[in-house]
Amino acid sequence: MLPKIAAIQMASGPQIEANLMEATRLIREAAKQGAQMVVLPESFALMAMNESENIDVAEYEGIGHIQDTIRHCAIENKVWIVAGSIPLKSDDSDGPEKASSASLMFNDKGEIVARYNKIHLFDVDIEADESGNTNKKVEHYRESDTFEAGTEVTVVETPFGNIGLSICYDLRFPMLYQEMVKRGAEIILVPAAFAQTTGLMHWEPLLRARAIENQCYVIAPAQGGFHVNGRHTYGNSMAIDFLGKIKASCLKGTGIITISIDLTTQRKLRKSFPVLKHSKL
Repeated sequence: MLPKIAAIQMASGPQIEANLMEATRLIREAAKQGAQMVVLPESFALMAMNESENIDVAEYEGIGHIQDTIRHCAIENKVWIVAGSIPLKSDDSDGPEKASSASLMFNDKGEIVARYNKIHLFDVDIEADESGNTNKKVEHYRESDTFEAGTEVTVVETPFGNIGLSICYDLRFPMLYQEMVKRGAEIILVPAAFAQTTGLMHWEPLLRARAIENQCYVIAPAQGGFHVNGRHTYGNSMAIDFLGKIKASCLKGTGIITISIDLTTQRKLRKSFPVLKHSKL
């Protein structure tokens, strides 16, 4: 039987306990659907009213309520879990007080087997015009005010294939994923909280491009809906195969999608159509 990976879509709010209860429920349901790995979206535990709250609640790796909850879920449901992003204490003790936006992978024994710190931080100004009127508002995002940028590419050997970890804005930087493939990646994870405006334009084509050009599975659990802090996230969580075909999606609200991982067929494609070996860079 082919291994199955689930992506969870949420519409998280500013109450950590409520978000964790919802995540726990969805993980349990995904496990009942046969998933051996469950991937949570970016900011699943906290969609803060003020970004500085992420610093206030940041945990040390391996210690803290958010991580304990995910650890217990992994053990209870006998699944691997990728905690899309958690604010963790930064390793930069000499710089300003910031957190790392970190994706943690737990095995089915509740052990942390990998950590990825988000490399590309979302510092942009977006003209938001969802209604078509001329009165546009500008959304300002400055993740670097809160988070310390990561520096390390992370690819993890798992029972389901070699998995490359990334977070949201990383999606726009193809060289990151090319480096993952050089390190053996077969599956790419992109937990996200994509803004509604940019999601409408770019989310699907970017995800499919990363799958096609790298001949990788791409699994992207997202935040989707209106949030208490005023943000509107695009949702549309997707699971895409190594040919760029969308195998499952969830447009809005809370939901679970799954994809079966066929590494044998994927490896045959890479051998017969060796585009990855043809790269001159």
